[in-house]
Amino acid sequence: MGSFWLSFMLLCALVLIQQIQQTASIGVCYGKEGSNLPPPSDVVAQFKKCNFQKIRIFNPNAQIQDALRGQGIRVAVSTLNNDLSSLANDQAAANAWVNTNIVPYMADTTYEFLVVGNEVVPGDLGKYVAPAMLNLYKAIEPIGALSQLKITTAVPMNTLGVSFPPSASNFADEVMSDMTAIINSLNSMWSGDSILMVNAYPYFAYASDPTHIDVAYANSNSSVPGVVDGNFEYHSLIHAMLDSFYAALEKNGGSSLGIVVGETGWPSAGNGNCTTTSLSESYNLFFHDYILGYGTPRRPNVKLDGFLFEMFNENEKPVGVEQNFGLYQPNMDPVYPFC
Repeated sequence: MGSFWLSFMLLCALVLIQQIQQTASIGVCYGKEGSNLPPPSDVVAQFKKCNFQKIRIFNPNAQIQDALRGQGIRVAVSTLNNDLSSLANDQAAANAWVNTNIVPYMADTTYEFLVVGNEVVPGDLGKYVAPAMLNLYKAIEPIGALSQLKITTAVPMNTLGVSFPPSASNFADEVMSDMTAIINSLNSMWSGDSILMVNAYPYFAYASDPTHIDVAYANSNSSVPGVVDGNFEYHSLIHAMLDSFYAALEKNGGSSLGIVVGETGWPSAGNGNCTTTSLSESYNLFFHDYILGYGTPRRPNVKLDGFLFEMFNENEKPVGVEQNFGLYQPNMDPVYPFC
């Protein structure tokens, strides 16, 4: 009997692990700011080889979207920031955007997120995000094949005016109007099932103060908490960053909203000892193995989803760390083993 129950418990544990692994789906951002990048068909083949289940592209691209047909890779596609004004002010423009950039591909491609603007809050374009989201929602709502598509926007950490400790966080005064409008729009589109994309980079916090921020806390999982906030202990900085957003959302009508990590990563070069291949590899593996598919201290039962930044080192970005976030060199050689 003892042997039976031991076997049964091991089987249950195995099933639970498999369920967690199945829930955690790794996404990777695919930028195009490089003069020597491989063709999209080769990139999609590498996604398949590495079992990257999701891809984020930063603007509609017919070559990439054609290459993704029938591949089973879930897609997050973004509008161009320069299109936000027309999308916000003209329903016909929103309809045309959907009919041009999504409808032709939807029969054999799963679109998961439509990201309306990337990091335009704070900024002058922020006022267009909420109305643009609503117009795009009206464009996709009648299309049954797009029922799984969630509309969102991607915001950076500096939308928070206060971020420490996480429970005290709130949006900065300068963005409060735009963020409230975004929250209200998300609430109106899907009751209890909307998400906000957050671009969160522990690297930049660490690089700004490596003397006082423990590298283990910033890069992976510290054995001692880096922050204790009431009943919550934070052993990883990215958890503290995301819970800061949850706290700000809760204070402004967004308690039901989920978070998807729109971008995160650690550069492998460009800033001395703060950017090594070892640190980049350990952070990206930590995000894949211990962040995706799990909750945060504030929301332990809400599993996180997200995208690593990014697929390639891109030589048309500013010199330094911005050119060194890639998992691969443009010739498809890995920066370090990841899959």
